[in-house]
Amino acid sequence: KWTGTRVDLIFGSNSQLRALAEVYAQDDAKTKFVQDFVAAWNKVMNADRFDLA
Repeated sequence: KWTGTRVDLIFGSNSQLRALAEVYAQDDAKTKFVQDFVAAWNKVMNADRFDLA
């Protein structure tokens, strides 16, 4: 019997989220995930810094 959480259902039914999950789930995607995560984190952390000009 297969079971899934609400999150599993969301990722399964949304093609864009499923595609991202498949890219990052690949065996050789660790470096890509880290680079993308760091870039996104940096963008979020600097989004409200008005002193940077």
